[in-house]
Amino acid sequence: VAVAALGRVARVAALCRALRRSEAEGDGPSWARAREEAEAELRGLREVVRPLREPGYREALRRKAERARKRRLRLQRRKLEARAAKEEAAARAAEREAKIDQWRAKCIQEVEEKNRERELKAAADSVLSEVRKKQADTKRMVDVLRGLEKLRKLRKEAAARKGVCPPPSADEAFETQVESLKTLLKTRTELYEAEERALRVMLEGEQEEERKREMEKKQKKEREKLLQQKLEMDSKLFGDPAEFPLVHLLQPFRDYYLQAEHSVAALIQIRHEWDQYLVPADHPKGSCIPPGWVLPSLPTNDTWATAVR
Repeated sequence: VAVAALGRVARVAALCRALRRSEAEGDGPSWARAREEAEAELRGLREVVRPLREPGYREALRRKAERARKRRLRLQRRKLEARAAKEEAAARAAEREAKIDQWRAKCIQEVEEKNRERELKAAADSVLSEVRKKQADTKRMVDVLRGLEKLRKLRKEAAARKGVCPPPSADEAFETQVESLKTLLKTRTELYEAEERALRVMLEGEQEEERKREMEKKQKKEREKLLQQKLEMDSKLFGDPAEFPLVHLLQPFRDYYLQAEHSVAALIQIRHEWDQYLVPADHPKGSCIPPGWVLPSLPTNDTWATAVR
């Protein structure tokens, strides 16, 4: 109605300007025609604005505008909620992807560490096997040398029984050669034993590092488990940390329980208060101090459960 009325008012104003222009120019036919059109527009304007004069129309119009306003607000709120839900879903998806990437990187790192350890162990085993093979060859050469000495001794005795005696220079040359070979084999044996000891020390060090890493992983899991239990306990006692930051809620308790670390008078007062409750171990009303927070018991009825939620 208002739009239609404004349109007719604009046309009436234009016709009035046309009337004044025709009157100023002395154009009678144009003036009469403009007058008829203006009167027709005025009648139409009266018809358009007639509902505005009826009782209750303004109230109905106000209610209609209020409904339109509420509808716009509702649509805007839904749009904001949809956008917030979309952003929250995107944040959850991003967090989930980050956790997956972190887990994948951790798995890849563990596999790479195991592969490196396996390769290092295989290389050390290969070198140790080679060293043991060299030791076996050296031992076999020592046995061969002893066999040669025994064989020469037997042949020398057999030749002596036949009356044949080798010259002393031959014995000296044989003994010199044997001693040289024994020295060489001894040097090689000590060298191979040193290599074996070094490899064993390296393998033991690697095994010790592996045990240390396993112990650190186990301790880390235990710390994470204890931290999760503490967070769950704090959540049960003080509510959701996202809604109620625990730093501000627990600060008065920390200040109270740690006051003895900053004040000797507070330490003496606290010890005095605790000493008042000292009783023998077999006292019927005595009990040990709980090591942590005392968690509330579960609700025993629906009313209590509603209040807890």
